[in-house]
Amino acid sequence: MQNLKVEDTYFGANHTLRVKDKLMDLSTPKVMAILNVTPDSFYSGSRVDSEELIIERVKDLLSAGADIIDVGGYSSRPDADDISEQEEVDRITPAIEQILARFPDTIISIDTFRSRVAEEALNKGAAIINDISGFEVDPEIIHVASKYNAPYILMHMRGTPKTMQSLTDYSNLFKNIASYFSDKIAQLKSAGVCDIILDPGFGFSKTIDQNYELLHNLDTFQLLGHPILAGLSRKSMIYKKLGITPEESLAGTIALNAIALEKGASILRVHDVQEAKDLINLLR
Repeated sequence: MQNLKVEDTYFGANHTLRVKDKLMDLSTPKVMAILNVTPDSFYSGSRVDSEELIIERVKDLLSAGADIIDVGGYSSRPDADDISEQEEVDRITPAIEQILARFPDTIISIDTFRSRVAEEALNKGAAIINDISGFEVDPEIIHVASKYNAPYILMHMRGTPKTMQSLTDYSNLFKNIASYFSDKIAQLKSAGVCDIILDPGFGFSKTIDQNYELLHNLDTFQLLGHPILAGLSRKSMIYKKLGITPEESLAGTIALNAIALEKGASILRVHDVQEAKDLINLLR
């Protein structure tokens, strides 16, 4: 058997991403910070709604060591209200412009499932597409990713944020999700998307028990050969299980992120950057 280094044991296989004209080394996991330019995100600490608050928040996130800022203008919490494409564009494009004007080296991902929103964001300087729908809602988004050579985060979800929690029946959770990923990866590669990140979609069309089953077997998805993103931060699988609020869920988030890292996650998507960076450094 091949001898494994500590880094391999904790963090899985090494990967790189091409982000614009540079390579991002994922041999040490990266931290993606959540920035919601929405009024109804489930966690109030991630919401910003003015230029001053955006700049202040991003400054804090970057100072804490965020590697990627994930900008979202459409709330994906369960039962979230729908908004128009134009409203989403109007929320995210000024935010991206403001961030890059002040912090020009920032790597920004755009959290959207709409191709037009993604393209507007990439035109303003975003570098990565984070699509919760797995291009089910708008298949054209993969061609936008290909056109801009943008890494694409492929998440597993059934239905929409309004319907997803009624779609939690699986014949075999892992086989179903692995099959979904395999089919989608083939389509992405056929469209010319080279850099693909897999997100199993914690909290999306999964029960609390299914979320924990998924987490404890997260390393299974390393067999697909792409980096894994874990988005566990302050989610209902923590606060509902413990009978607390999202605001009280930091300790639970850290605990679950530690498991995700040990199971091979290469990117942690979080609200609390400093704690995630400290965790990564402790496990190295």
